[in-house]
Amino acid sequence: MLLLTVLFLLPVFAFAQGTHKPVLTLEEAMRMADAAEAKAKQENWNVVIAILDDGGHLITLRRMDGVQLGSIDLAQTKAKTAVFYKRASKVFEDQVTQGNNRPLSMPNVFASEGGVPIIKDGVVIGAIGVSGVTSVQDGIVAAAGLGVL
Repeated sequence: MLLLTVLFLLPVFAFAQGTHKPVLTLEEAMRMADAAEAKAKQENWNVVIAILDDGGHLITLRRMDGVQLGSIDLAQTKAKTAVFYKRASKVFEDQVTQGNNRPLSMPNVFASEGGVPIIKDGVVIGAIGVSGVTSVQDGIVAAAGLGVL
């Protein structure tokens, strides 16, 4: 009976040991938000910074003083675009600018720069989304946040 139990559980233990994947920690998300906020302050831009995990769930959100309320949802939507499609939201903005409107009908796509996937060890572990100024400026702030990883 003991031998049968061990043989039954062996694949479970083997599978559990081989499925480690990197994750985005709260500490890393906070460091990214700090760096993004510092860049925004340096440029005198008021933005919202949203950082999501690999499932598109909010880890942290910063809303700087004076930024419009609509940017709260837009920052999260840009980040969702990046994490769900494993590419920067600017890719979709560029496609629309070039006349390809198909991305506009895709779920969870916001075709505007400012959403960037967070990649660790070749795996998308989350995304950062920024909204509040122009899309190019949002992308600059998001890139500053990524720079700390």
